[in-house]
Amino acid sequence: MRIRIFVIQFLLAVILWDVLPASAERLPVIFGARVGVHPDSTRLVFEMDRAVPYKIFTLADPFRVVIDFPEVSWLVSEARMRASDGLVSRFRFGLFQPGNSRVVVDVAAPASVTKHFLLPPKKSKPRRFVIDLKPVSREVFFAGARSAQSENWGKRKRSFKTVNRPKTPRRKDGLRRVVVLDPGHGGVDPGTVGVTGSYEKHITLAVAKAAKKVMEASGRYRVVLTRTQDVYVRLRDRFEIAHNNKAEMFISLHADSIGSRKIRGGSIYTLSDKASDKEAEDLAQRENKSDIIAGADLSGYASEVSRVLIDLAQNDTNRESWHLAKMLVSELKKSIKLLRTSHRYAGFAVLKSPNIPSTLIELGYLSNRIDEKNLKSPHYRIGIGQALLRAADRYFTRKALNNRS
Repeated sequence: MRIRIFVIQFLLAVILWDVLPASAERLPVIFGARVGVHPDSTRLVFEMDRAVPYKIFTLADPFRVVIDFPEVSWLVSEARMRASDGLVSRFRFGLFQPGNSRVVVDVAAPASVTKHFLLPPKKSKPRRFVIDLKPVSREVFFAGARSAQSENWGKRKRSFKTVNRPKTPRRKDGLRRVVVLDPGHGGVDPGTVGVTGSYEKHITLAVAKAAKKVMEASGRYRVVLTRTQDVYVRLRDRFEIAHNNKAEMFISLHADSIGSRKIRGGSIYTLSDKASDKEAEDLAQRENKSDIIAGADLSGYASEVSRVLIDLAQNDTNRESWHLAKMLVSELKKSIKLLRTSHRYAGFAVLKSPNIPSTLIELGYLSNRIDEKNLKSPHYRIGIGQALLRAADRYFTRKALNNRS
């Protein structure tokens, strides 16, 4: 990977990161939905990260199709839910009761469920739940079967636990906490190139957008991206975006490349004036050249770095970044493969904010076919977003507890 992060911090080897118990079992996630129209039916498809039990039934006046799941995390956009096509007028989602999520589909005419099934993941396609609806007369509607369910619906309480969500404290003013995600590279700086030709700049942006959706769906965070399209953003401008938005956390996202195609796994970096190893040092040197690659004006940059280094030595940002990195390691390893030595440090230029805890995540090696394939998968990216959410919850809860003591 190549990146540019603006934080130069040296780390204290004091670890107090496990003050919170490990997160409860995470909820299943529905992250996509679409409607397909066929000559004699309408197909509704939900994309999810794992199989879940379900129950379907129909209601009349107005006509609706109702789908019950165990409690799930819903990441489908409002625009998609309002889309009207075929029999489907629109649909909505909500928590029906603790442990039970519900989707209500408004249909334009009486409809019967002719098929319902789960499809396993296949190549780049995620797991899918499919329902086929067929228009029928009112008479047939009231005379026919009104409900259907998966074989394991009756066992759902033993299959999935109700998640105890962390009561992460908001800021004192009651607003959502601000997290800045920094998709590495962009525009004229493509970053590294994968074995099948994928660009790091596209991978990091896709992961950042997925993570933003996951984190904001919790209602606890406002997530700002340093870029939302394929454009170049200078290193210094990235952390200025964090400062201008009064961010409380900065995470830069990258994907690495190495000579051996067998090596795979992610890692988390915090900043120091001394690298943890030769690979970390080489990586920092590559990432710090990002502005040069893009032809950016670097006048005045060296003096600013020197000033920030002094500032960083006089505050606790380095220690907070250390704690954040440890929590990211703990949560990411539940979702993705990490290197054996997963927490590293080096003199990156992008983690330069003296007041904002900052880390850089290498999501994997694009030089490895498995890592590259995973990072191109939408549901894999959702898993990364869930890990970032859990780590942020743990970090801010720990911080609040420390502030009270």
